[in-house]
Amino acid sequence: MLPENYKFDNTFRAGDISLIAGTDEAGRGPLAGPVVAAAVLFPTDIYINGIGDSKKLSHQKRESLFPEIIKQALSFSFTVISPEKIDEINILQASLRAMSESVRKLTCRPDYILIDGNKSFPSDIPALPIVKGDGKSMAIGAASIIAKVIRDRIMTALADEYPVYNWKSNKGYPTHDHIEAIKLHGITPHHRLSFLSNILEGRQYELRLN
Repeated sequence: MLPENYKFDNTFRAGDISLIAGTDEAGRGPLAGPVVAAAVLFPTDIYINGIGDSKKLSHQKRESLFPEIIKQALSFSFTVISPEKIDEINILQASLRAMSESVRKLTCRPDYILIDGNKSFPSDIPALPIVKGDGKSMAIGAASIIAKVIRDRIMTALADEYPVYNWKSNKGYPTHDHIEAIKLHGITPHHRLSFLSNILEGRQYELRLN
């Protein structure tokens, strides 16, 4: 039985449209770390059961789907945008840039692009934003898994260098332990300054770049 998200993507295949690329990002909400986007382009006759919104899948499920997506895709790519660039251009623009660059990096040109969310980016390829697209489209869902796995691996590696922030567990998101560590130890070069004003405002301690 064909998965619903494969059938969703198939509804866009008509006329000259055959190859559908999906793109999504991971890491819009954290206080630390990059935002990572990915793009995935599958052959028309390939489907993978279990793909969906990466946030709703277990770590183990994402890790098991990751190599299967890479194996079955015609092409996949990802883009990492640093905290410094996020502070410079804001997180929405950073996310859109990361998705746009990921699509451009694909080695096969898609006929159509499905973008997770309600915003698009300039493209010479027809593109359509899909709200909650990672749960509707197989291509977007696959991109969300690639982006999430790569970002989680980045944050896990950074956690070895900055263990007090517990990034292995919270992945840079504003959990209680992360916020308390910022108050106690200050900030790192991997924190997003534009995200920290409410936490740092009025605090009577010296901020340090660890």
